[in-house]
Amino acid sequence: MTSDYEQIASSGMAILVWRESRVDGMLVFSLDAEELLVENIAVSPQAQGSGLGSALLAQAERIAVKRGKHWVRLYTNEAMVENLAFYPRRGYVETHRGTVDGYARVYFAKQLALE
Repeated sequence: MTSDYEQIASSGMAILVWRESRVDGMLVFSLDAEELLVENIAVSPQAQGSGLGSALLAQAERIAVKRGKHWVRLYTNEAMVENLAFYPRRGYVETHRGTVDGYARVYFAKQLALE
């Protein structure tokens, strides 16, 4: 997690979780007419296993519902085997695979029930 946090935070499309003086988690997303796209979700090694990743993903879903979006979509690198198990356990379904900029990606989606 070596991003420019000030720029990310000021975009209005990000959530940063700080613990003391370090960023322990980050969610970056974008919105279009039908969906919220999780562009990045990351948890620092110190915070892994704490439930922070699940909490950030749940927050993305709440934001999507609040904004009237029917879907949350995301992708992960095919080599991230932990993620390939993580997302389905949270209701995400693999939609397809593809290679972009030399990275083998696995795409997931979850349909949301709007309140």
